Formats: sequence, structure tokens, C-alpha cells
Amino acid sequence: MLDVKFIRENLELVEKSAREKGYQINVKEVLALDDKRKQELQRVEELRRERNEIAAKMKGGKPEKALIERGKAVKEELAGLEEDLGRVEAEYTVALKAVPNIIFEDVPLGGEEDSVEIKAWGGKPKGGVDHLDYALSRDWVDFERGAKVAGAKFYYLKNELALLENALLQFGLKKVLEKGFTFITVPDLVSSKVLEGTGFNPRTSDQSDEYFIEGEDLALIATAEIALTGYHMNEIIDEKDLPLLYAGYSACFRKEAGSAGKHTRGLFRVHQFNKLEMYVFCLPEKSKEMHEMILATEEEIWQELGLPYRVINIAAGDLGAPAAKKYDVEYWSPVDQCYRELTSCSNCTSFQARNLNIRVRREDGSVETLHTLNGTAVSLARTMVAVIENYAKLGGKLKVPEVLKPYLNNEEEI
Repeated sequence: MLDVKFIRENLELVEKSAREKGYQINVKEVLALDDKRKQELQRVEELRRERNEIAAKMKGGKPEKALIERGKAVKEELAGLEEDLGRVEAEYTVALKAVPNIIFEDVPLGGEEDSVEIKAWGGKPKGGVDHLDYALSRDWVDFERGAKVAGAKFYYLKNELALLENALLQFGLKKVLEKGFTFITVPDLVSSKVLEGTGFNPRTSDQSDEYFIEGEDLALIATAEIALTGYHMNEIIDEKDLPLLYAGYSACFRKEAGSAGKHTRGLFRVHQFNKLEMYVFCLPEKSKEMHEMILATEEEIWQELGLPYRVINIAAGDLGAPAAKKYDVEYWSPVDQCYRELTSCSNCTSFQARNLNIRVRREDGSVETLHTLNGTAVSLARTMVAVIENYAKLGGKLKVPEVLKPYLNNEEEI
């Protein structure tokens, strides 16, 4: 969430940025609730002080009747005010968390179609093999049995495709370790506090993407980013220890709410998949530099895999609440003759860290909220789609990308 002081000092900017992101919120109402909260808190604190003073006077002797009566009155009034304050604070917190992060000046305005291509690599080859038809023909994937045990859009990977997934993970892991990331596995479940703190606020109720556990304060994660954000919750990190770079591996669970009309065939859009995620905690003045580093790492991965792609600067209307700026890497599909989303990387500035009280202690002793960033190293299901489309031979075998051979017994084809 944003600092309410920042909102007060930059009201027009915050309102404009929210509109550009497509969020229908009343920022002035947030400030009005903050004013009301402060007024009620002041009165509550005054009554608490009076209550304590009365309690002190009642010690060591028989108190006067008027003091006893005043004590009762203060107790009753305080109970009512504390209840009112609790309601106001809850309402204020909900309203404040609904305010999205502001966008950077170089973020394009508009909706999804207004995102701007900033670079491309590898051309636009034609041909290619449909990944689902190919995988089914070779007994590499089983959606029917996946649906039997878990429902539509769940699946089993088998034989060489399961080995290919492992090879992609090992290759991606090698790359991020070379870049200084620390490998970490994460819980597949998080509390509502961590989930909300990460800042995934859907624009509408029908876009909620999470699977919640009935009767528990837990939800399945949609990305390792969520669990990694919570890793340093309620901590103060010394400036000398930053940046902290983590590579989190996890299963990802998504209802895919609000995705009607998007490409959904086969492995491209499913309810469960595995992903290696990059995550950074850093000083505020370093976050833009870290964002470019994450993007460069993603590009190295796709170039070494030999997958044609482009990088786009995502338009404001297609940004989520936490991101101030986001790049998407889209691979060129030789089958569909268009670009399709493969990975992304976002600079969330202080938005997530403030939600979860993650701060940095500067060398001069001052404490402030740090910045967080995230980026996909390898989203395994979609990467397998891209590899099959670009390397499979119709009616034949799949040529193994050179960088994956060490993880597939140095086979030329599978």
C-alpha cells in the first residue's frame, strides 16, 4: 500500500495513476477516514489517560463517590469509543489497501493494446508444431486423467516431456545462481495477511484468482512471489545486506478468473504449473537498476534457449495494483503467427514492503521502507509450449536446445 502521508502530499498524482490503472476508487475518502481515525484515536487516548489517573487515585484508601462515578462513566464511554475506533480503523485499512501503486513516468497509458514493444530478438519464423497435438501423439501429457482426478485444466506430464520440464528447471536454476540469486523453495500455502500484503487486489470480484482452504486462514499461492514477499515480513534489514536476491521454486495454482477469451489451449493456461521466480529486496534508489537486471537475465535465458521473443513495456491499464512498471517477455509462436506471454518482471517499489512492514536500517541509523521486485526466470508449462512449437518436427522427434543437452543425457533429440 501507499504511505498515507505520500497520498496527502500527492493527491492528484495518486488519483490520476489509479484512473490510468483502471481502478475506481475515492482517494479523498481514504483521507477523510484517516482524519476520522486520528480524531477518535485522540479521544480514546485521552480517556485512557483519565482512566489510569482515576485508578491511581483509588489506591490506598476509600475513594470518593464522585470519583467512582466518574470512573464508571469513563469506562463505559471508552468501551463505546474503542469499538467505534476499531470499525473506523478497519474501514480505513481496507480503503487504503485499495489504492494501487503509482506508475512511473515512462509507463505507456491505455489498455493492453497500448503496451509498447521496446525490443525484439530472433525474428518471426513460420511453421511450427502445435504443442498439444504433438504431446498427445507422443504420450507426453494426459489431460483426461488429470481432469478425472482434479478437474478441467489439470494434467499429468509423462515420459520425455516430464524430463524436459526438469531440464528447463535445471538450466534456469543454473542461470540465476550465476547471477547471484539464492535458491529457495517456498510454502505452497500462505496466510491471508501475506496474500493481501503482496497486493494482488483484483479490479472486480470475479477476477479473484486464488484457491482458498475452507476453514483455514490459508490460500494456495499463484506464484512464489507471494511467499517470497512474506519471507522478511516484520523485519528490518541492514543496508549493508542489500540487495537480497532470491530464486523461489514452487507450484503455482490459479483459477484463471477473468481470462475468458485468452489463449487457453493445452498447457498455455492451466490451473497448476511449476515456476522458478526471481525476487529482489533492495534500496529504493537501486530498484530501477534491479528491474533492468532481472529483465536482462530473462532475456539471456530465452536467447540461450533460442526462442524468438519481444519485450514490451506494459501499459498502465494492464498493470496490477502493486507494480509501478512491468515488462513482459512474449515468445513468437510460429504456429499462431503472433506473440504470446511467456514471462514478466515488475518493480513494485515500496508498495508490497509497506504492507508487510519490511524495512531497511540505513548506515546513519534511520529506518525506511525498502523496495521489492519480481520476475519469472522460467514458467515451465509455457516454456515447454514454446520449445515444442520451435523445436519439434511434425511426425518426428524434438530437437533438444543446445543448453538443455547436459540435463537430458546429451541427447540430440527426444
